[in-house]
Amino acid sequence: MVKLNTIYTRTGDAGTTGLVDGSRVSKASALIQAIGDVDEANSAIGVAAVALGEHPLAAALARIQNDLFDLGADLATPASEGADDDAFAPSEMVLRIVPSQVARLEREIDAMNDHLAPLRSFILPGGSAQAAALHLARAITRRAERSAVAVESRLNPAALAYVNRLSDFLFVASRAVNQNGAGDVLWQPGAMRD
Repeated sequence: MVKLNTIYTRTGDAGTTGLVDGSRVSKASALIQAIGDVDEANSAIGVAAVALGEHPLAAALARIQNDLFDLGADLATPASEGADDDAFAPSEMVLRIVPSQVARLEREIDAMNDHLAPLRSFILPGGSAQAAALHLARAITRRAERSAVAVESRLNPAALAYVNRLSDFLFVASRAVNQNGAGDVLWQPGAMRD
């Protein structure tokens, strides 16, 4: 259980931060960049959830926000070099993203996609305020994925799959809230040339 009595600890004043195993790394490391990008994606998803109000997708986004805290803890617990996939099994003391979380996102994507017309063009981020917020969260999630892939430590394959699938979920969700795609703004290649 997390207990935060004091928000500032002064332990990071020299530019390092602690990982789950107690080791300290530079705040400028690729790993901390990835964790920070996941945190930013989580914040953008929070903005999207507020924009959705009582829409049923808001509850899914709240669950995803919780998953993203698990993802941050997962990233903050990289496996040692040469460790096998068993190193990414969750335990009482170690949070891990598991394949069933990825599968849940896939089921939800498929369910939303069943109601959407196939795309015949790329779409511009927008249409409605809710869709625009979801598109922004999607773009930030894609950055979080790129950051995680850039980490040189061995990361949980399920964590990487989760963040990849999450951006797909957010894309399809943006279309779903845009009147099931009817409100999408289609890209018109070269249409704005003089």
